[in-house]
Amino acid sequence: MSVTHQRPPPRLEIRDFTRRFDGKAVVDNVCLSIEPGHVTCLLGPSGCGKSTTLRMIAGVEMQDSGSIYVDGALVCDTVFRVPPERRSIGLMFQDFALFPHLTVGKNVAFGLTGSGADKKVRAKALLDRVGLAHYIDEFPHHLSGGEQQRVALARALAPKPKIMLMDEPFSGLDNRLRDGIRDETLDLLKEEGASVLLVTHEPEEAMRMADEIALMREGRIVQRGAPYNIFNAPADKEAVAFFSDINVLRGRVEGALTDTPFGRFLAPGVPDGAEVEIVFRPQHVSIDFDRHGKGPNPTLIAGTPARGVVERARFMGSESLVEFRMDHDGQMLKATVPNVFLPKIGTPLWLSVRRDRCFVFPAKS
Repeated sequence: MSVTHQRPPPRLEIRDFTRRFDGKAVVDNVCLSIEPGHVTCLLGPSGCGKSTTLRMIAGVEMQDSGSIYVDGALVCDTVFRVPPERRSIGLMFQDFALFPHLTVGKNVAFGLTGSGADKKVRAKALLDRVGLAHYIDEFPHHLSGGEQQRVALARALAPKPKIMLMDEPFSGLDNRLRDGIRDETLDLLKEEGASVLLVTHEPEEAMRMADEIALMREGRIVQRGAPYNIFNAPADKEAVAFFSDINVLRGRVEGALTDTPFGRFLAPGVPDGAEVEIVFRPQHVSIDFDRHGKGPNPTLIAGTPARGVVERARFMGSESLVEFRMDHDGQMLKATVPNVFLPKIGTPLWLSVRRDRCFVFPAKS
């Protein structure tokens, strides 16, 4: 007799979340699930509904429709509502929100139940983990921004929540501190076994921390997937542009092919006569020298080279950004080159584009 193993429910699941302000849907029919121990990043531009979604999950704001489940059990819909403090959900804001009149140790122990001794043991253990046990009797204003962030994390983890919600938690930190603190935070969250929903508008942060990214735009989730898949198989032009600078060529489809100065591109499934946009990132543009008006030969991988003239070249630290005005129509295209490459303005050069790094989308009117 075969045994059927039923898959456990997600740690957190939200179904058909909607929130309106003045008749406008700020969060529009959002569905999302997070598996135990996973980090999911809700990524999108400011004003797209990320923080509102987070606040509704935490219970500090009510949804107009939709429901929340933790380990398969209903936590909140428009009729039934478990109080926020009983949801086993921790919340960490971008401003840390430490109590200035309490010591670091008492801040961490604030949400705990039990004896004073037990609270202090748990607080000290977490402060040890973030390297701040020696500040247990100090007040928050004696700490740097990075140290306050770690105290806020320890406080949020102290009650051992099943789910940790984090709203732009690193945005107030110096850029030089962020990477180290992100890594320390991720290690601690994994050790504690918390499932994490992190809200951010920074693609680099999402790529660095997430097991899965949910890309949000105008109140909706437009794409979900592992960071690699989101970056390399974007849903549309806007998704490509959210992660990096882009170049765009426009063309008209004839027989599933589009003619461009860089050769023909396949446009499967697009009807004849329709316009498409061919999108590629500056790092996937190759540069070659002009040889008396001639460039390199076409190849299957790089297609046909097209000539442009350097308009601007800047060194950006680890790479150089070169902007070209193309001969064929005067369009500006960008290319990035590792290390230092600063050709003079007016220099003619030939550009090629990796075919396997181009995305073809139907043009939007």
